[in-house]
Amino acid sequence: MLFDRGIEPRCAYCKSGEPMDEERIICVKKGVVSPSGACRAFRYDPLKRIPPKPTLPRFDRFKDEDFTL
Repeated sequence: MLFDRGIEPRCAYCKSGEPMDEERIICVKKGVVSPSGACRAFRYDPLKRIPPKPTLPRFDRFKDEDFTL
């Protein structure tokens, strides 16, 4: 879910942070921080978060008998 309330706070997708490169975020409140860091001023920006890709179904565990009536 994109707007899930249980999302772990991270500077990588906070409204106050802008990426400098892959290893650093520039924050209005804290300065240069790690993308995995977080603070009390965290405000979620859903457009900055890249959700994990869904897993592909594993059809190799099924047999032909599973698909017959």
